Amino acid sequence: MNRKAVAELAGSVALGAWAAFAVLALVVTGRHGAPSAPDRSLLAWSVGHRTPMTVALARGLTATGTGVIPYALVVLAGLLVGGTRRQRLTAALLGALCLGTGQAVRYGVMELVGRPRPPYQYWQTHASGWAFPSGHTTTSALTAGLVIVALCLRARRRRVPVVLCVLVACWAAGVGLSRVYLGVHWLTDVIGGWLFAVGWLGLWLCAAAWWLPTGLITGSAEPDPPPPTDPADAPLERHASQDPGRRGRSRPA
Repeated sequence: MNRKAVAELAGSVALGAWAAFAVLALVVTGRHGAPSAPDRSLLAWSVGHRTPMTVALARGLTATGTGVIPYALVVLAGLLVGGTRRQRLTAALLGALCLGTGQAVRYGVMELVGRPRPPYQYWQTHASGWAFPSGHTTTSALTAGLVIVALCLRARRRRVPVVLCVLVACWAAGVGLSRVYLGVHWLTDVIGGWLFAVGWLGLWLCAAAWWLPTGLITGSAEPDPPPPTDPADAPLERHASQDPGRRGRSRPA
């Protein structure tokens, strides 16, 4: 694993996500929280396509995006990484710390932006606080990202479980969209949650690639390999002839 390449890729993705998030936050605050045309259109579509069954399914799905379930998934994913007990516990702790600090920072941004939610008459579930960025969306996206990273590290040289990774990503996307369907968030709130999660996870992956031990990243119990040595610095064997002109010849008796 090329740690420098991983750190540069994660850092670039994080930088792009934060830039897009900043632009979206400026647009939201510049409009004083007023919904855009896509916000109103998707909310109107959601209201017009509700049935008791779909609302119940959406409530069940959105409930998995907060509370104990995301932390349980992150800790379980962390326990899959690492070749030793200490490595597994460290990975689980770092995953929970990434999720917890991400939620805390997201809450601060939400208070700073102060965007109102959609009108109360459209709500189909309980909600509290400001709207941007969506908390359920951010939490589920961070959880999905951490689980997918753990699955990829666990696979190592084996084939990555693509189907499972896609299912985890679809779960996070469904949680975010369920917030719009239930009428408690605008579409731009959900997009903001996705961008925030990508930026936060990219920041943590960049730091992990630079500073964490290789054994924890690769899931191996072996220590870091020694740095390669220059063959020119290797000592000459005592029995070898140091005269190029005498190579292949035997010394006279």
